[in-house]
This record gives sequence, C-alpha cells and structure tokens, in this order.
Amino acid sequence: MTMAPEAPPIPVLDRAAELAEIKAQAFAGPDERATERQHAKGKLTARERIDLLLDPGSFQEIEALRRHRATGFGLEDKRPYSDGVITGWGTVDGRNVFVYAHDFRIFGGALGEAHAEKIHKVMDLAEAAGAPLVSLNDGAGARIQEGVSALAGYGGIFQRNTRASGVIPQISVMLGPCAGGAAYSPALTDFVFMVRETSQMFITGPDVVRAVTGEEISQNGLGGADVHASVSGVAAFAYDDEESCLEDVRHLLSLLPSNNRESAPREECDDPADRTNDALEEIVPANPQQAYDIRKVIEETVDHGEYFEVQPAWAQNIVCALARMDGHVVGFVANQPAALAGVLDIHASEKAARFVQFCDAFSIPLVTLVDVPGFLPGVDQEHNGIIRHGAKLLFAYCNATVPRISLVLRKAYGGAYIVMDSRSIGADLALAWPTNEIAVMGAEGAANVIFRREIAAADDPEAMRAQKIKEYTTELMHPYYAAERGLVDDVINPQETRAVLIRSLSMLRSKYADLPSRKHGNPPV
Repeated sequence: MTMAPEAPPIPVLDRAAELAEIKAQAFAGPDERATERQHAKGKLTARERIDLLLDPGSFQEIEALRRHRATGFGLEDKRPYSDGVITGWGTVDGRNVFVYAHDFRIFGGALGEAHAEKIHKVMDLAEAAGAPLVSLNDGAGARIQEGVSALAGYGGIFQRNTRASGVIPQISVMLGPCAGGAAYSPALTDFVFMVRETSQMFITGPDVVRAVTGEEISQNGLGGADVHASVSGVAAFAYDDEESCLEDVRHLLSLLPSNNRESAPREECDDPADRTNDALEEIVPANPQQAYDIRKVIEETVDHGEYFEVQPAWAQNIVCALARMDGHVVGFVANQPAALAGVLDIHASEKAARFVQFCDAFSIPLVTLVDVPGFLPGVDQEHNGIIRHGAKLLFAYCNATVPRISLVLRKAYGGAYIVMDSRSIGADLALAWPTNEIAVMGAEGAANVIFRREIAAADDPEAMRAQKIKEYTTELMHPYYAAERGLVDDVINPQETRAVLIRSLSMLRSKYADLPSRKHGNPPV
C-alpha cells in the first residue's frame, strides 16, 4: 500500500506570525468606526479603561481568543475574538488585582454563554488567588439571541459574587448601561462607582416604566449616577469622567487588604502619633444644639488630614470613611450634626451597617464618633420600618469582632447612644470628651416627663421647669456620670484625641475574638 506523503510542517516562524496576526485582530476590536462611536459617546474602550486602572504594562489577559459557538439569528457568521469581554489580571501599586471589562463595541457588551464563562473563570481565579476583583461594566444585558444560556451565565456570576463576599474586595465600576438582572451583580459587590451621563442602572427602563405606570422619565433621571449616589444609595461614588473615577478606584484599592486573611497595607507615616489636636475645641462647639461638620474632626485627627468618604451624597446625617492613623487603615463611623442634627434614620442606619460589616469582614478597625440626639421621629420613619432598619446597625456592631473604639464628643441620647457602638454592645473601649452628655434624652425633655405634675402645679411653671432642668442636668447629665458607672473607660481632653486613639488601636491590634459555632446569623433586612 502506497502511503501519501506527509504534509510538510509549518515553520515555527509562520505559526508565530499567524498568532501575532490573530492577537492583533483581537486587540484591535471590530473596526475603527466602532471605536470612534464609543469615543463620541464620551466613553473609553475596554482596553483603555484597563490601562488606566492597572499599573503600566502589568495586564496579563486570559482567553483573549475565546469565541462563541452559538448558531441562529446570524450569530454563526459573527464570531469576534474575546466575545465582548476582556478578562485577566494585573497590579495596582504592585499588588495583584483581577479585572473584567465589557467591550461595548462587540455585541453591545451583551452577555452570552462564552462571555459569561470568561467572567466565571476570572472570578474563580480572583477568589483562588485571594486578590480583589474589579468589574468595568458597559453592557446591554443578556444576549437575546442565546436565550436561556445567557440568563444562566448571570446566575453563575451572582453565585460567585455571593461566595466571594467578605473573602475578597469586589468593586463594580459602571461605565455604561446596566439594565435588568445584570444590575444585581453590582448590587452584590462591596462598592459601586458610577460616571455621570454615560452610566445608568435600572431593573426596568424608561420605556417599560412609561408603558406600565404612565410616568415619563429619562434614563439618567431613572437610574443615573447622581440618582444612585444620592437617592437610592446603590452607588457609593459618582464622577464626571472615567479618568477621575478609575483614579479613585485605585485609591480605594490602596486602602483595602487583598483578602480577608491579610491586613490592609500600612504606609510609613511622618505625621506624629502624639500630635495634639488643639483645633478640635474650636471645631466642635460646646453648645450641644449648635451644628458643625464632623468631617473636620476626622480631618484633624487622621494622618495628614486625608480620608476617603464612602457614599458622601447619601444619608448625609452619618459619615463613613476610610483613613489612616499612624499608617494603619481605620474605618470611621460618625454622626453628622450638620445634616438633620446627626440623628439616626432608616438610610443612615443602612449606610453605617453595611460599612461596619465591610470593615469587620476585612479586619479594618472601627472608630465611632458619637454626637447623636436620637432616632428621627415621624410616621414615615415608623411605617417604613425604622425598628427593622435601625436594628441592622445594631446587629452589625454587635456582630463585629474587629477592634472597636467609640468616642462621645457631645450628646448621646437614648437608643441611638446604645446603637452607636456603646460599651454595652461590645465596644472594646468607650471614651468621651468632657463635653459629653450621655442620657436617656435631653434634659429639657426629661424634665418635662419626670416633673410634669410639679411644673403644671407651680405658680410659675416656667421657673419651675428651668429649676427641674437644672436639677436633672446636675444629677444625671454631668460628663462623669457614665464614667463613674464604668460605661466610659476614660474622659479625655479633646487635644489628646489622636494620641489616645492611636495608642488604643495599637493595643487592640492583636485582639482575638472566639465566636460561638454557627452557620451564620440572621440579620434584620
């Protein structure tokens, strides 16, 4: 039998050239016009975004040559490399970070089976490697032509978001549309960044809203960056452009540990740990009824006055921020007297609870600055579940095992005092300034309740009321009442705030908490 001659092997150089040509096609994307259309919308391409996020030259792409296998509706004739999503890893400040970025130029960034499998792969790698995951979202939802296979792809993403929660930091950056079920993945992550005008998130779009309810609203009015940053609370940050947005993503990553087994990176600090805080006595008025900006207290206390506030536009009556003290990352939760007098309400409780849970999951110590007159009264608050939502913050603090220090600056009244990480719910150290007033309620309200009969029967009710207010204040609201009963560990001079906090945090750095065996708690929702 005569054997056919073997085909000559293709030279290695030809194979290398072929590979270079294929990769060039994959990196270039569909065509120049698609790139021009993306830029005309004020948006960068997926690879341009990755270049801004990661350290120069550090990106290692995976599955760049992946293509879908779907047929029907003309898909078999359109099989671009990457399938509309760029996946891989690189570094931010030298530390590994995993990333996936939708390429809107390909299928509008819509998710199909191969597209989803690429995302699943990079999510699994991030969890296995113990490194943060950043998603750069710019997609049109599920790829309709692939039907249920596309929907199943989202299920795999949601399951992995949930499994990685509290294990690695997850950050979603919204750089385009995100509609329908796709919006639930960002909602499951730790932080959501959005860019004004070009990014939107909603479950049902304006057309559906119009058809069902008759309401007329634009995409930005329904789910734009400012809506989610200030009204819904879905977005933690909103920016005018992609460059500043991605710069702050890098900054946030510099404050976070890579995973829940590591500590946040420490920076060398030349701001003296024992620096006095003389300005605090001027920043915080002695009069408990006078407003001030709690952010100035944080600024005066932390290293070089630098802090990174989370959700600054939502629930402004409470401030949540990451900062460094003596180079170590610390989470701050603080009542904001400049907004609603610093009361706790539904949104403030939710905002602070989620921040406390995040810090606890990633071993970031908590400092709570207390100046709270109570919970916000009102029918609306009660009917919308202030009991249930306020309990979220209580549960978060009680469940937290990281070092916890509370500092009462001025007033701390009623149940809100307890909820704001009081000694009774497990704060490791409870401190107070000499201007503190810790009580069930303010002196005037308390006197009106306790002495209402005496006041009503007096010849001069106003004089009697003033006398009883003074009496209650002298007996129960002097700054050392709580300290005498062991509910405050120390009353400190405001000038010593930074030094005392740093010494206390240093002492607590080796804190160990032995928790009861359980699958998980059942927090209020």
